[in-house]
Amino acid sequence: MTGAEGAPGGGRKGYHHGNLREALVEAACALIARKGPHGFTFAEAAREAGVSPAAPYRHFKDREALLAEVARRGFALFADLLEHARTMGGPSPLAAFEAVWRAYLAFARREPAYYVAMFESGIRPADDPALQAASDRAMAAMTAAAEALIARLPPDRRPPALMVSMHVWALAHGVVELVARQDAGLRAPWAPDELLESGALVYLRGLGVLREDEAPGGAPPHGPDAAGG
Repeated sequence: MTGAEGAPGGGRKGYHHGNLREALVEAACALIARKGPHGFTFAEAAREAGVSPAAPYRHFKDREALLAEVARRGFALFADLLEHARTMGGPSPLAAFEAVWRAYLAFARREPAYYVAMFESGIRPADDPALQAASDRAMAAMTAAAEALIARLPPDRRPPALMVSMHVWALAHGVVELVARQDAGLRAPWAPDELLESGALVYLRGLGVLREDEAPGGAPPHGPDAAGG
């Protein structure tokens, strides 16, 4: 394709003048999916979008700025999904919190390029106010769900809701990195959802938030292998 900003032979066929920023974000996502966040150059992103090497500089100062925009959009989508899960997850705080941690895995599966840009590109939210705001909104959704759940504890036994949300976030991230990613290379006899649920339940019972006979979604009281014990 050719045009005011285009170059012949670009990888993307749907680019139109005036929509270069969107085209570059889409191109970066495609390249991240194929090569990872560090496996392509700014010029390759331009070629993937079907534009000249100079065209991206109209919207992004460099490749890192493009990656930051991909990460920002990823966190914005992620926050939307977590907020929706929290508000629509069920009638109880436990059901809502479960919906949030399941939404974490769902996002990693559905949007692997965004997920990688968010967590593996080396882009720091603290260096970009818009990215930081999107990241904070995602954490706020999980923290709100945690706060509602730990409200059942006496005030003097309540851990900080942010700490609880960060612990479960870390657990979810570990499950994604170890077993939910196609390239993780680690096989487990349990599905990622089962691993995350059983780990979260052990953690929440340890805090005293859940009774021993309480579990979301009809799961066995002590995790996925309790029925056989």
